[in-house]
Amino acid sequence: MKKLTSKVIWLFAIGQLGWSILSALVTNWIITFYEPDMEMLKAGQTLFLPQGRVILGVFTILGGIYALGRVFDAVTDPWIANLSDRSRNPKGRRLPFMRRAALPLAVVTVLVYCAPVNGQSPVNGIWVLAMMLLFYLFMTLYCTPYNALIAELPKNQEELTRLSTAISFTFIFGSALGYACPFIWGALTPALGRVQAIRVTFAVLAAIAFVCLLVPTFTIREQDYVEIKPVSGNAFQSLAKTFKNRDFRIFVGSDVCYWVAVTMFQSGLNFFVTSLMKLPETMNTVLYIGMTLISVALYVVVGKLSRKITKKRMIVWAFIEFSAVYLITAVSTGQAGTNKGMIFGILVMVIAAPSMAILGILPQTVVADIARSDEITTGENHDGMFFAARTFAMKMGQSLAALLFTSFATIGRSAGTGYRIAAVSSTVLCLLAAVLMSRYDEKKVMAKLQKAER
Repeated sequence: MKKLTSKVIWLFAIGQLGWSILSALVTNWIITFYEPDMEMLKAGQTLFLPQGRVILGVFTILGGIYALGRVFDAVTDPWIANLSDRSRNPKGRRLPFMRRAALPLAVVTVLVYCAPVNGQSPVNGIWVLAMMLLFYLFMTLYCTPYNALIAELPKNQEELTRLSTAISFTFIFGSALGYACPFIWGALTPALGRVQAIRVTFAVLAAIAFVCLLVPTFTIREQDYVEIKPVSGNAFQSLAKTFKNRDFRIFVGSDVCYWVAVTMFQSGLNFFVTSLMKLPETMNTVLYIGMTLISVALYVVVGKLSRKITKKRMIVWAFIEFSAVYLITAVSTGQAGTNKGMIFGILVMVIAAPSMAILGILPQTVVADIARSDEITTGENHDGMFFAARTFAMKMGQSLAALLFTSFATIGRSAGTGYRIAAVSSTVLCLLAAVLMSRYDEKKVMAKLQKAER
């Protein structure tokens, strides 16, 4: 097996840049596009879906679509992971899947926003549901094999940390590009109108993402770095084996709480900025990029600290810090023409950055540690399934978050009451994530890995 060089690490990380851009386009803007507030309607946004809590009087149409898409996405994760783990393709178990998924993933991301009827219509609801299901299917086809390689490419903790740091950097950079969309569509709106400007913006970014998705599939030979050992058994048997691992169950429980919290926060960030802090829509981008830059600056610090402080302790601290961010958001206020809202925005930006750095790097290394220690114990390599199981739980949490946030958002919309409820809920969930993560037995897992490396 060849050594994992810095060049290969960054070629691999470019793939994450691609899918993080596409993920950001859907995660960050679908609610803004299909459930706009009054400020966005005044700016020229069209209503494409019936508004309000029309499903059982509790959930919005978009919330139902988003949640159903995430459930579908979660269910397909084990299936794709099992296909990848069992693959006997001589070119590798992972990269061929990624190459086939790249183009349809980029195209469908744009089509999500191309509702066929220019106005509120059930036809648009059917369209958005179909496109969301396809989006999540192709995202799974790319990301599940990609995540499995995070555990398989590195041969030791140093390589794993370097790889995780690189993909965390490209993930945040891709997310930042997604958050920069208002600046791009703002420049195009006078000529195209708001809706068409948004669609053109997303098409350009999707084209860039498509090229990034293909980079690792054409520049890395999987068989040079990974000993390909196809496994047997169906998806459900393989999934059950991963959840037999106690430490993995604890980690996943913590992860679900975190993802419900962070998804509600990400979904509401644009509304927190405009409705609570009374800042312009473009400040959403400014604050996120500020968080990103500070976070990236802390990557080296996080890497060094992870060699001196346990990963568990750092992740627990990040959860607690994020809960403080959400609480600050819940009580934030602003007034047009003053700096009051900006003070809250800066507080959120500065306090969130260290947690972004920690949670951008370390959780995926914990999954890789658990997967490798499990292989040592059982003699079976289920790396793909461990990451798919984590993603399965994560997406179920995101489904719940979509239902909760879109429903909360309808409560006292003019006063921002629902947005505050969402932020408080995120605070509580992040604290629960910290409690659960504190029960992870990191010493046992690392002892197995250190013994195997001797």
